[in-house]
Amino acid sequence: MGIDIKTVGIVGAGQMGSGIAHVCAMAGLDVRLNDREGSRIESGLATIDGNLARQVAKGTITDDQRRGAVGRIVQARSYDDLAPCDLVIEAATEDEATKRKIFSTLCGSLKPDAIIATNTSSISITRLAASTDRPERFIGIHFMNPVPIMQLVELIRGIATEDPTYESAKAFIGKLGKTSTMSEDFPAFIVNRILLPMINEAIYTLYEGVGSVESIDTAMKLGANHPMGPLQLADFIGLDTCLSVMQVLYEGLADSKYRPCPLLVKYVEAGWLGRKTKRGFYDYRGEVPVPTR
Repeated sequence: MGIDIKTVGIVGAGQMGSGIAHVCAMAGLDVRLNDREGSRIESGLATIDGNLARQVAKGTITDDQRRGAVGRIVQARSYDDLAPCDLVIEAATEDEATKRKIFSTLCGSLKPDAIIATNTSSISITRLAASTDRPERFIGIHFMNPVPIMQLVELIRGIATEDPTYESAKAFIGKLGKTSTMSEDFPAFIVNRILLPMINEAIYTLYEGVGSVESIDTAMKLGANHPMGPLQLADFIGLDTCLSVMQVLYEGLADSKYRPCPLLVKYVEAGWLGRKTKRGFYDYRGEVPVPTR
């Protein structure tokens, strides 16, 4: 039997962490939001409040629901503040050393039966679990971005993850009103293993001069019925994240088809990471995004 998850801790109050806090609070769960920088917790809470207010304006939730959700999220200034949590989800930067350090420090503050999860999009769950004191209670819970809108959550078992941990995580995703899919612990899991090579191939198509940014995105939107072109999507995800997932695939599977496109590397080296830096395959500094190639 798994445990009934009522209180959720989140480590990392960035885009993903605040999105996870948002959906947990809306589902009636108590949330403790932590970040190593206190100011990020505050900006995370402001983002959540703004997103909930937008939902009220659209009529998808009531103002009472918004107030209730905001009231269920409290700031956790230290890992000790996460002590009452049944589940703690790490949503820090996509860097293995950073994540391992969080897990090895965090474990001492948690109750023995608490489940630890990572929101990683590509790093080995088995390896991350090994940096905790409870690999059998460790699991990958990979939310898609933006969390409040995307319906899918990938659940990834490490080699040591026990059945009750998986069952608890699956029930937790059900409480959030989302659908879970089970993936084995191989590089980039299911979604990113299929999606990122497609984006990388679109960048190769640009790099080789087969088409311009605009023609590639138009081709995939109208020719394959994708809601967003692959280069537009890359900018949305962040080109640094795209590159790190491609590197994980390339190193983890040792197959040349996963080689990151040199043009992607060049954009990341330039600091043109997409929407978050105002420039990527499109320039976002004006009224309308303009292709940069």
